[in-house]
Formats: sequence, structure tokens, C-alpha cells
Amino acid sequence: MVYLALTPQGLREILNASDSVTTAVWCSADALSEAEFEKLERDNVTRFTYSFADTDKATIQDALATIEEHHPGERVWIESVVFRT
Repeated sequence: MVYLALTPQGLREILNASDSVTTAVWCSADALSEAEFEKLERDNVTRFTYSFADTDKATIQDALATIEEHHPGERVWIESVVFRT
């Protein structure tokens, strides 16, 4: 299983989960800054260099294709963000 975190909160939740040390985690640039990523002492986290905020379906599909290249055949869980007005 692979997680794709889109927000800092979602990334924190995944990293605090008991199985997060062995689970592949990918995140958007919005979820973790470059400086925070450099300080992160986790081998299982990969950071995209671009934001997924206000992104289109094609960008998400490209990100999923990249994840698939690195984790063929694995299920990818994507953080869902619900906005309330």
C-alpha cells in the first residue's frame, strides 16, 4: 500500500500511524516544505516538487503514474480533503 498525502495534516496522520515506518508515503509540496523534507529522517517518504492545490485531474493522474512506476501493482490511498463552507 502507498499513501499520497495532500496536506500537512494528512501527512502527519500517516506518519503517526503505527505502520507508517514500513509504508511508502508520497506527499505534495504543500504537505511538506523542502526544508522540512531535508530534515525528515524517514526513508519511506517521497516529496513531489509541485503543489496539488487547485490542480486538475491530469496532474493527479501524472502523479499516480509516477507512483505506479516506483510501486508497481500496489494500491494507492489518496487523502481526500473536504472543504466546508
